[in-house]
Amino acid sequence: MREQWSEISENLKKMLHSGVFKVWIAPLQAQVHAGGLLLTAPNAFVASWLEGKMLSTLREAAAPVLGLDPASVDVRITAAGDTAHSSKPAANLPASDNRNNSAFAASPAQQPASFALPHNAEAPARQADTAEQFAHSSSILNATFSGLAANATEAASRQDTAAQQMARPQLQATLPISSTPAYRLATNWRYSFADFVVGPTNNMAVAAAQDVSRSSGCVRTLFMNSAPGLGKTHLAQAVGRAIAEERSGARVGYLTAEDFASRFVAALRTHDIENFKTRFRDLDVLLLEDVHFLQGKEKMQDMALAVVKSLQAKGGRVIFTSSFSPRELQRVDSQLVSHFCSGILTDIGRPTEDMRRHILERKAKSFQVLLPDSVCELLACRLDGDVRQMESCLNSLIFKARLLNCGLNLDLAMEVLSQYAEISCGPDMPTIVRLVCESYGLNERQLSSRSRRKECVLGRNTVYYLARKHTELTLEEIGEKFNRRHSTVIKGITSVERELSKETSLGRQIARAVKLIERNAGMGA
Repeated sequence: MREQWSEISENLKKMLHSGVFKVWIAPLQAQVHAGGLLLTAPNAFVASWLEGKMLSTLREAAAPVLGLDPASVDVRITAAGDTAHSSKPAANLPASDNRNNSAFAASPAQQPASFALPHNAEAPARQADTAEQFAHSSSILNATFSGLAANATEAASRQDTAAQQMARPQLQATLPISSTPAYRLATNWRYSFADFVVGPTNNMAVAAAQDVSRSSGCVRTLFMNSAPGLGKTHLAQAVGRAIAEERSGARVGYLTAEDFASRFVAALRTHDIENFKTRFRDLDVLLLEDVHFLQGKEKMQDMALAVVKSLQAKGGRVIFTSSFSPRELQRVDSQLVSHFCSGILTDIGRPTEDMRRHILERKAKSFQVLLPDSVCELLACRLDGDVRQMESCLNSLIFKARLLNCGLNLDLAMEVLSQYAEISCGPDMPTIVRLVCESYGLNERQLSSRSRRKECVLGRNTVYYLARKHTELTLEEIGEKFNRRHSTVIKGITSVERELSKETSLGRQIARAVKLIERNAGMGA
């Protein structure tokens, strides 16, 4: 029987990615009989996932070993102890994971053999041993979370120091708010190139960003676009940081297009337009994020165009970011679009599994946490959304480990991952439409109609937003589902993003609806 399972396992190794095999197949216990397999998974989460995703693969791998057709192979999967889905960690983790499941130990000598906490009062001695074993890991976690608070205090202190040193020319200029420019230390930039994971889906964007950050570089204008949460802001801030470190006297302005518009309106009200123009034209570098916000705002586009032309004319550098490429922008002045396209255009794609693994390892290291290989493989395999999703899941995992005073192991990871895992599969458009209709009390006919009722417009815009976020459909394909132009889709997405960012009553209503829809579709917590 063992020999047969070994052969089946070898077949599965050839059919599956190594990470998938290690996470989902290796921990299984198997009984092979003439008609098929009886597999015991370490917990109900694994059993449920295998039943939903791997039955056909298991049949194909077992068929040649058993001498049967794949369709006739009987595969039954149970959880150890027949445990159902619950928040309580399963007791029998695979031994391979116990060897390295200490999330916080500094050396192998400090790693206990198991991290399952006793949940009864019959083993006080074991509880004492466990408490001693976890003393080191708890201290590191406490230091980590205390460090986060300390960092916030330190950041506030740095801002105070920066305010006191406004007039010093060697400090970096940030967003001009008043007639006197505000300054901050270059170290206040949150991101750098050093902590950005580079791979095949973003290497051109990184190379262009690094070039534009060098005074000797050939790139003077850069336009980066991507779906939300894939690193546009990270790279934009990394550019600002690198420029400030290379030349401490550089005047670098960093703001969103919405901030730019707000300051422009404020300048109009105070009749301070000339000072507004001067403060921006005096910059050496302008980092302008989310330029799609300028769609349909003619006066703001005119001012942005004047600022950009002035900077480019004197050899300044301009970096734009957007959720859309220049050709997808609607109701934007053709001259402004021309300036968007005057340099390097690059997009940032979703990270590959290998990139996700490196991102998780790097994030864990920043928390002084050792992420076991098996847990890292699991998260990288199951989370293929944006980077914020990965950060959220990892933060939840670390926080729960601290709360339970235990290490990071597969059981705990699977429990947390159950709130995120289905995001990787992604819902299709019919699922999104159905859930939006349920949430807003509409039917599909109303959603597809030409009605301009508030509920219908809001429902359609929410569909556009979720489809852009969670599917691979293009803007044109999303629009075709509702007989709308892709410009209408862009307008709807921008409207939702604006309401969400403003946290208005409508924005909060949309946020609640989106959260509920994503949860019901298995797209998040």
